[in-house]
Amino acid sequence: MKYCKRCTMPDTRPGITFDEQGVCSACTHYDHRDDIDWDARFEEFKALCDKYRGCNGPGGYDCAVAVSGGKDSHFQVYMLKEVMGMNPILFSVEDNFPMTEAGKHNLRNISEAFGCTIISCKPDVKVQKILMRKFFEKYGKPTWYVDRLIYTFPLHMAAKFNVPMLCYGENVSYEYGGGNDVETYSAKDQINNGVAVGMPMEELLGDGVTEKDLSLTLAPCQEELDRLDPFYMSYFVPWNSVKNYEIAKRYGFHDLSNEWDRTHHAENFDQIDSRAYLVHSWLKYPKFGHAAATDYTARYIRYGLLTREEAIPIIKQRDGALDRKCVEDFCDFCGYTEAEFWTIMDKFYNRDLFKKDEYDRWVLKEPIWEEK
Repeated sequence: MKYCKRCTMPDTRPGITFDEQGVCSACTHYDHRDDIDWDARFEEFKALCDKYRGCNGPGGYDCAVAVSGGKDSHFQVYMLKEVMGMNPILFSVEDNFPMTEAGKHNLRNISEAFGCTIISCKPDVKVQKILMRKFFEKYGKPTWYVDRLIYTFPLHMAAKFNVPMLCYGENVSYEYGGGNDVETYSAKDQINNGVAVGMPMEELLGDGVTEKDLSLTLAPCQEELDRLDPFYMSYFVPWNSVKNYEIAKRYGFHDLSNEWDRTHHAENFDQIDSRAYLVHSWLKYPKFGHAAATDYTARYIRYGLLTREEAIPIIKQRDGALDRKCVEDFCDFCGYTEAEFWTIMDKFYNRDLFKKDEYDRWVLKEPIWEEK
């Protein structure tokens, strides 16, 4: 494994690239911010809002936001409702897992603090459990069904409510490194990214799952998609997770302080809605050798909040330490014993990146704290 010379990101992150100086594409894109006329970008944002303002008549919804209730959702609604004076409707997908107290509060709060209607999708629990087990055991992607709905449900609802202006947060591939990392305002191609790319129907059917159970996981027809204008907020404003968090707190957002200190995260304010879901995001670790602690220390370095030397001990302590509560909730939901869970997890460790130590623990062959 090779690591970015500026941040902590390894070259095993899917789609990331490194330049001749050994600096990752996420860092070079962050540097590019200095060349952007952000005042001109904001004027573009105002023009986009003016294009759709009042598109459904006085008092009608004129934009939509795909939300989870998190810090970034709060920031996006703040920008559209408080700064731009739009009238957004919010679309969310709830994953059926037990929620944290902060997660429960935040989903209510985003409606109350900004005075917005939320329409939520509660996926079919039976189908979710069947597909979670199948995709965990076969691909190490247990939340594919929920993640796919997170992408498709807002598109379906935006079409039904005739609100073409559909807001998403950051362009993940561009901000953090990944395939198709094009700087663009348009989020039309987001549905094809690697998080929840469509699966062949034959992979999904069976074990009690039918085509009618999967209708919402299909994208709207091309005619409906062509009427929509989904966009990334990160194109119009300098995206900063910590700044979004600070603004969200002013409007009542709660982090996990005094509730849960997650062993595998370097912060307490990102992806805090449920514990079981985090098994999915942590699966980057056995596959690619990095997880949430690497992700966030890399951001902190770019933001000037940590040095690389300060970040490395955090990664060593936390990145591979999947929190026990995540495992417990995941197993309870899916019906696994913890022994079954770890047996399945064991097969996803990339043998090119990991080896077993004398205590039968998987350890990185080339960790960042031993880089030469």
